[in-house]
Amino acid sequence: MNALSSRSEIASARRVVVKIGSSSLTGADGHLDLAALRALVDVLAARRADGGQVVLVTSGAIAAGIGPLGLASRPRDLATAQAAASVGQGMLVARSAEACAAHGLRVGQVLLPAEDTVRRGHYRNAQRSLERLLDLGVVPVVNENDAVATDEIRFGDNDRLAALVSHLVRADAMVLLTDVDGLYDGPPTRPGTRRIAEVRSPADIEGVEVTGRGSAVGTGGMLTKLESVSIATGTGIPVVLTKAQHAAAALAGEPVGTWFAATGRRTTRRRLWLAHAARTRGRLVLDDGAVRAVQGGRASLLPAGVTAVEGEFDAGDPVELVASDGRVVARGLVAFESRDIPDLLGRSTTELRAELGEGYDREVVHRDDLVLVRRRAR
Repeated sequence: MNALSSRSEIASARRVVVKIGSSSLTGADGHLDLAALRALVDVLAARRADGGQVVLVTSGAIAAGIGPLGLASRPRDLATAQAAASVGQGMLVARSAEACAAHGLRVGQVLLPAEDTVRRGHYRNAQRSLERLLDLGVVPVVNENDAVATDEIRFGDNDRLAALVSHLVRADAMVLLTDVDGLYDGPPTRPGTRRIAEVRSPADIEGVEVTGRGSAVGTGGMLTKLESVSIATGTGIPVVLTKAQHAAAALAGEPVGTWFAATGRRTTRRRLWLAHAARTRGRLVLDDGAVRAVQGGRASLLPAGVTAVEGEFDAGDPVELVASDGRVVARGLVAFESRDIPDLLGRSTTELRAELGEGYDREVVHRDDLVLVRRRAR
């Protein structure tokens, strides 16, 4: 990380991903808050007029459908939630398009099912689509496809989606807009707590009390936002977290909310896909020596370091590499089918070559197909 990095990175960013939460887009009556949406579009239009590019990631499809469907609260069953999303998504995009049209801007709807990020080919297609929209001067409005998403294959919250999209489009900055004005060193309602103005490393927020609970109409909370921040900053993208009402000030680099400095370097889309988006198919349990070798960052995983295999997978599938205590230390693309690995466990490549022949003496996971897993914010 550059020690001289500052909020000015946000102000000078050419390409910015802005994510706004459900509670900031819908009113207490369960209807879309048109005034709030128009205010946000005014800010984004000003950024575009200054020569910047903007991608808008929205929550709020389900929340926006609550009022029109006459529901008392956010649906708890999947079918009703999907129905609310179907109604709300159309309204959200239509109103966004109207608000943007007032500034001479065009909107392109991009619905990303989870499958578009857990399969590498789909992930690349999503990237190309977003890049082309930006090249054509369009403002992409991105949301998870809640109308068809299931509990088993969904992002869980659009905060994480925003971080993945930020990397997909090689954004220079990300802004998370929510209903609180930043990260606090405890529950914001507790007397004596204070807003944390900037975070330059994970050590700055060690011990900070964070809950995973979100608003009544949303699914996320501060925990999911910090997970999103970790993904973005860990791959070289600075982040500002603040209230939606402070969007203009945040984009101008003013001292609002909490600014998170980039802590890592840009990585390839392939490695980000493997680290954060790929759905793993199984697990390989490593001995202590293999864990140390893998965490060193330069070693491939050899058969001798594997003690057990869990799940069923094919060669080329993403798998988790775990320590003996179950702790996930890395992810990687496995070179063998799961049914072949038990015969390789704990054996050296020399032994395997002598007994099974060439082709069985290679790495189980090559170092070029392996990424370390950092512990998420808690």
